[in-house]
Parts: sequence; structure tokens; C-alpha cells
Amino acid sequence: MGLGVCHLVGHPLYWLIWAVWIPQPFESLLVRVAMATLGLPLISRVVTENPRSRRTAVVCGLVFWIGLPLFFGWMYWMNGGNKVWFVSVVAMIFIYFYATDWRIAFFGAISGGACSWLLAQATGAALPVEDPRTAFVVIAFALVMAAILSMSSAGIWRSRIEGMTTTVGIMAHELRTPLATMSMIGDALRADSAASEPIDRQRVHLLAQRLNALVRNMNHQIDLQIANARLMHLPEGGDVVDAAGVVATAVQAYPFRSPQDRASVDVDVVQNFRFRGSVAQFHHVIDNLLKNALRALAARGEPPAPGDLRIVVEVAGHKGRIEVADRGVGVPPALAARLFEPFFSTDRGTGHGLGLAFCRRVARAAGGDIRLLHGQAPGATFRIEVPLLR
Repeated sequence: MGLGVCHLVGHPLYWLIWAVWIPQPFESLLVRVAMATLGLPLISRVVTENPRSRRTAVVCGLVFWIGLPLFFGWMYWMNGGNKVWFVSVVAMIFIYFYATDWRIAFFGAISGGACSWLLAQATGAALPVEDPRTAFVVIAFALVMAAILSMSSAGIWRSRIEGMTTTVGIMAHELRTPLATMSMIGDALRADSAASEPIDRQRVHLLAQRLNALVRNMNHQIDLQIANARLMHLPEGGDVVDAAGVVATAVQAYPFRSPQDRASVDVDVVQNFRFRGSVAQFHHVIDNLLKNALRALAARGEPPAPGDLRIVVEVAGHKGRIEVADRGVGVPPALAARLFEPFFSTDRGTGHGLGLAFCRRVARAAGGDIRLLHGQAPGATFRIEVPLLR
């Protein structure tokens, strides 16, 4: 949306600068208005509501290509490659590589420059380029350096993510070993208690049950955090996901700490729907939201009651919805705006925020999104919206 606003505001502003304040050989209000309208697709609902869809990628890629290499190249040729547009083209190259993938930017810069030259020659009004050999050398240098820097940045980011995922995997392995031992101790205690007095046997049996439940919960949390650590490695959704089915499976598999926690969850399937995404990843999404909601309920300091955590599956228009609402302590307004930032946590008694960046990436990979509808106490409501399977 920010780039769209820049198009709408920036082009009229620069027309005033280059036509009135610092006049250039060629400046066209009509061209500037046409370029400003390119901002409209970037602020449209097609882009803002489904930022990870293929349609959004095509729209943004086309807008960037027209608004950057094609437009800047056109103005460069029409102004005879003067100092203003020579520097502008060099700056445009780095912006283009920053805004998109280096491979797309490299091809787009070359093709945009070539197409802009053909258009300028077709008009017959293009001015001769000042010192074309020097301009070629500098622009080629900027193009190569922008590509190298973009590739290096992508490699560094990928290495960091892979290193983090590897570290989480090692930590998970190290944690599972003592957890397995704890589980075996619980089983041994239960077996040894068979020869004890009835009261002692019951107490030991209860302790062993709690120990095994703790082990299951810890293993569950390890699996969840491993999934969250794969934040940048989500596959594009290709499964047919049954909304009510994935909710039911996640609720059934969740390691509730107590019968009261389990009884507090109310699943209401108003209208089931199917969509295209990743079944496994959406299972983790519901799992994350359940965990956050149960922590928010626990932070109230009183036992949860039936209906304190409500999951609704419904259809609205051409979209399916999954809402997870709790009656917990809510989300502080100052933190609500940062909930979906990667690695940001508001775990100050509520638990909301852990894994929500992961949830958003999964939802957007399916062409949808997730947002906080209501965050102030009592409670918080998160809504997942995805396009229905046609």
C-alpha cells in the first residue's frame, strides 16, 4: 500500500519539481498522471487482502516494471541522458532490485530499458544521449552491483533462517532425551505402585499421570516451535483442506492441561467449507491460536468455564472464515499492532503473539489472511479468512 501511495503522490510532486522549479528538457503532465494511476492497483483490495496470491505477484511485478525501468528509461532517453535522469536511473536500479527478486529485476531492467528506447525512438522526439559510453559503463556497473548485493542479502537471510531451524532441531533433540526418560520414570512409578498401599498407590498413580501429561505437553510444544521456526520455508498450499475437519483434528490432538481446559472449548460449525492450502500447516495454525487463547484464559486467575474459548467455522460471501475467540485478559492496545511481526511476542501473561507471524504466512500462502478483530479485555478474537475452493 505504501508503494501505491508513493505513486499517487510522488509523480504529481515530481512533475512540479521538474516542470516548474527545476525545468527539464522533457516533462509531461500526461505521462505523470498515467504513472500516478499505477498506484491504484497497489492499494486495491486484490493486493491488500491477498498479498501472497499469484494475481498479486503478477500485478505488482507489472506495476514495478512499468513504473521503474520502463518509465525511468523513457524519461532518460527523452531528456538526452542528462545528469538528473542519469542519476535517477542509477537510483532506480537499486530500488528495483530491493523491491523484487534479483532475477526478475535483472531481466526487467534490461527489457524495460530496451522497450523504453524503442518507444522513445518511435516518437522521434528523443534527445541525443550525453556521453553514451560513460553512461553505459556506469549503468552497467550499477546493474551488476545491485544484482550481487541482492544475491548476497538473499543468501545471508537464507543462511540465518537455515541456521536457526538447525539450532531449533538440535535443541529439540536434546530436550526429547530427558523427556523420554521422564516418561519412562512415570511408567516405572506406576508399575512399582501396584504393590503399595491403596492410598499411596493412588497418589503415585496420579503423580505418574501428571508426569506423562507434562511430557506429552512438552513434546507438543517442541513440535509447534519447530513448525514456527520454518517461518520462511512454507510451501505453497496444494492440499484440499476441510475447515471443520482440520479444526476438529487440532482440538482433539491438543494436549489440554486439565479437563476444565478441554471443556472450555466450544466448536461451532455454522457452515463448513473447503479451501486450498496445507493441511499440516493449518493444523499448526489452529494449534497456535488454541495455545494463545488458553494462556489468556489462564492469566485471568480463575478456572475456565464452558464456552470461554469458541471456534466458529462459517462462510461469508466468497470466503471461508475460522474465528477463534476467548474471554481471557485480551491484548494490550499498544502491542496489538505488532502481533504479526516475526519473532515478536507479547507473552506477558497472555501468550498472544507467539507464532502469529507463522499463522499469517500460512494463511497468506493459501490466498487469505488472519487478523485481530477484537483484542481488548475481556477476550480476543482472531479471524482467518481464505478463498473458497471452487
